Amino acid sequence: MDHDARLFLLPDRHPKVGAALAAVGALACAETPAVHGWLQAHGVSASSEQVRILPSDAETLIPADAESLPVPLSEEEALRVQRECAPKAVADLEAELLGFRETTQDREALVHRALTAGIPTQRIAHLTGLTPQEIGVLLQAQPPTATDA
Repeated sequence: MDHDARLFLLPDRHPKVGAALAAVGALACAETPAVHGWLQAHGVSASSEQVRILPSDAETLIPADAESLPVPLSEEEALRVQRECAPKAVADLEAELLGFRETTQDREALVHRALTAGIPTQRIAHLTGLTPQEIGVLLQAQPPTATDA
């Protein structure tokens, strides 16, 4: 459980950020006494749309006046939180990057598309199993064009 995230209560009339805790699915941390106590102290249930979660690398998006609680996540849970918090187009590309581990067909094109979409190199490395150095080598390769097919 080495990946951290933040639970927070979305203040009223604030644009939605992060993912609803209920949308992410079951998380081990949600069953801990610390989280139960935190929810009780704020008078909300885990299924409330107000209870949100963000990966720790995105905690700057949490409103300044929001109550928050750091929570540990397993690697699989962290991937689900990342996916649920990502914009749909990025989430779709990340799903393809996860599939990357099983295939090498068109890998250069996939890495280029992910980088163009703004997915950070470290995230691509985490999802694909490539090292940042291997991604750098792929970056130096020319992206395939429609005329190359």
